[in-house]
Amino acid sequence: MIPACALRELAVRLTRHGAAGELVYDGCVPEISRFFGIVVFMNYNDHPPPHFHVRYAEQRAIVAIESPALLEGKLSPRALGLIMEWAAAHRQELLEDWNLARQQQPLNRIASLE
Repeated sequence: MIPACALRELAVRLTRHGAAGELVYDGCVPEISRFFGIVVFMNYNDHPPPHFHVRYAEQRAIVAIESPALLEGKLSPRALGLIMEWAAAHRQELLEDWNLARQQQPLNRIASLE
């Protein structure tokens, strides 16, 4: 079963865009952390391996959780370094959120990198 939030996200993807052409998510995509302009989120019913998504300005990436590594996309060296440091420090919390997302449960916020 697809959660209502995911259906709203799909509708947003199909119908609404921001002024600069970016997607406007309507608060539907589960954002789990935000720091230094980097936004970290997970999707419900996402495919293995366990991973999270990253948005930084116009850059997009997918990062593995169990052994932090860039799976897809591209980030500037600075943003990639910050994300890898953050992911290593919050590996267990990320895995917990991954499991919650797979069970269609609300995700927990994870502290930002300080």
